[in-house]
Amino acid sequence: MIREFSQISLSRRNSFGVEQRAARLVEFDDAQDLHTFFSRGIPSRWMVLSGGNNILFTKDYEGTLLTPVGRGITPLEEAGDKFRVRVEAGVEWDDLVAWAVNRDLWGIENLSLIPGKAGAAPVQNIGAYGREASHVIRSVEVYDVEHDQCRMIPAAECRFGYRESIFKHELKGRVIITAIEIELSHTPEPHLDYGDVQREVEARGGASLRTIREAICTIREGKLPDPKVTGNAGSFFKNPIVDDRVVEHLKALHPDMPTYPTSLPGHTKIAAGWLIDRSGLKGYHAGHVGVHHRQALVLVNLGGATGGEVIAFARFVQQRVKETFGIDIATEVNII
Repeated sequence: MIREFSQISLSRRNSFGVEQRAARLVEFDDAQDLHTFFSRGIPSRWMVLSGGNNILFTKDYEGTLLTPVGRGITPLEEAGDKFRVRVEAGVEWDDLVAWAVNRDLWGIENLSLIPGKAGAAPVQNIGAYGREASHVIRSVEVYDVEHDQCRMIPAAECRFGYRESIFKHELKGRVIITAIEIELSHTPEPHLDYGDVQREVEARGGASLRTIREAICTIREGKLPDPKVTGNAGSFFKNPIVDDRVVEHLKALHPDMPTYPTSLPGHTKIAAGWLIDRSGLKGYHAGHVGVHHRQALVLVNLGGATGGEVIAFARFVQQRVKETFGIDIATEVNII
């Protein structure tokens, strides 16, 4: 069922908590709702606002925001140890993780406590602690606005990469994600490559779905601010992927610099949070915006910040890291 709102405040619909408004906001359940809506005519300006967890509004939105609210989780097929599930776009991602863990299904436990909706997961190819949504997504169900039809996009055509997908580029503004199909497994396959995860899991008696989820929830709660209390969009910056020669040079100067392997030959990922911390900015604030005191990847709204203030502060952080290490760090947040 379609629900429409006019001149609506977005302060409770974006995790940064900035006070902007939208000329129009439409909640929808499924592709049929989208067909009904777009059959009246395609608005001159529109975009999808899912959970509002990876977005920063810098001004009022003079167009139509479309928000998915369908929350169905439907088992589709079980073959051997594989279990295929259809998840509607409006499902809270962490509710899906809890659903899987409670049914002894492996695959997304490392992605516990990531805020946002399931429909946004493939756009950003969300990831944490060595795992990404693309590891379990088998297809993405979309409504094609131009052709007024629902279709499935196989994972192989989604061009998944580090915080990347086709939905951020070629298909942006052309399709709307209505559901995802994921494949989980009954076979235990723990991924404990990150030291703090392994330590927390071992402290709980060893690797199981529940101990891994509990460990990651504990780690995230200890490092990351609750957006319900302190406005933020999670990781504001991407971890840069850098040429190995640059990494070797920096490692000689900073042996404790965290690095991670990538699928790109001759390149290594560096922890952006470490770069920001070592640039002297962890806990630093100016005006209404700051770097979180426990996780330098996170910028926080200290109360009353505008989107413009956040952007200006982010540019300052990027410049400081560039001056200190000679490395560019890109924003992960979608800036409107």
